[in-house]
Amino acid sequence: MQNRGYAYTTIIGSNHHGQTLLSHLASLYPHSSPQAWQQNLNNGEVTLNGVTATGSELVTSGQTLIWNRPPWIEPDAPQHFEVLFDDPHLLAVNKPSGLPTLPGGGFLENTLLRLVQKQFPTANPVHRLGRGTSGIVLFAKTQQAASNLEANWNTPKIQKIYRALAQNVALLDAYEIVTPIGLVPHPRLGSVWAASPGGKPSKSLAKVIARSTSNTTNAGSTTFEVSLYSGRPHQIRIHLASIGHPLVGDPLYGCNGQPIENLPGLPGDGGYLLHAQFLKLHHPITGEQIHLEAALPPGFSLLP
Repeated sequence: MQNRGYAYTTIIGSNHHGQTLLSHLASLYPHSSPQAWQQNLNNGEVTLNGVTATGSELVTSGQTLIWNRPPWIEPDAPQHFEVLFDDPHLLAVNKPSGLPTLPGGGFLENTLLRLVQKQFPTANPVHRLGRGTSGIVLFAKTQQAASNLEANWNTPKIQKIYRALAQNVALLDAYEIVTPIGLVPHPRLGSVWAASPGGKPSKSLAKVIARSTSNTTNAGSTTFEVSLYSGRPHQIRIHLASIGHPLVGDPLYGCNGQPIENLPGLPGDGGYLLHAQFLKLHHPITGEQIHLEAALPPGFSLLP
């Protein structure tokens, strides 16, 4: 589908003071080359403090930079979701794999946010799942509900349990994973989230559900149930990879929790099985205990 275009707005930070606008755009949006950005500038798509820019300007801290991206044809994505819970304050849905939660990476209208808000205009997601990840996404319909949920999201008051299919046969029945997660260099994106000694503290508990000793890789696989105790980007993908169990089909992370060398995988790429299966919480307004479950997608039905 072709969307209506979008205005990307940023404020120039002090650490970019004195750069040429062209070099700043190329570093801010590394998906396009400096030559491509110069063409966008020549097309009149970029303004700096409201003035159409040429690219040769030296940017200064506090300036407003706007890229008026023309309409574009978005990649295809599933156009459906299942409602799991709905009341005046909360909405929980089952997101299919392949549908982004929020705009980004070339997606604007083909997102769960846009689809949900067509039916529930006041709903906003409390968290997000990766495009390739399926399962429960919780939305708040009121500011009071949103504030309560955001305050408790990464605390024991809210339990988040996932199902994941990982490479290699696990030796243990359970793993407590505390690998720190931070930004590391990436040749195409500048940086991505990955295992990093200097990263932020992170914690997951992975329990073995099933083992398979034969698959197409001849290395076997393990189905894990993973509970999250922190909320870092791509946490389960990174944590399982860091203990030698990358997700089967993950195009980005290898056995050390780092981006795979020389492989053109991007964070949003799918091909793996990761599902947000259970969510347990107290209702942010009524205090009622809520147990949500999203049925496993078809790929898991072939597993024990």
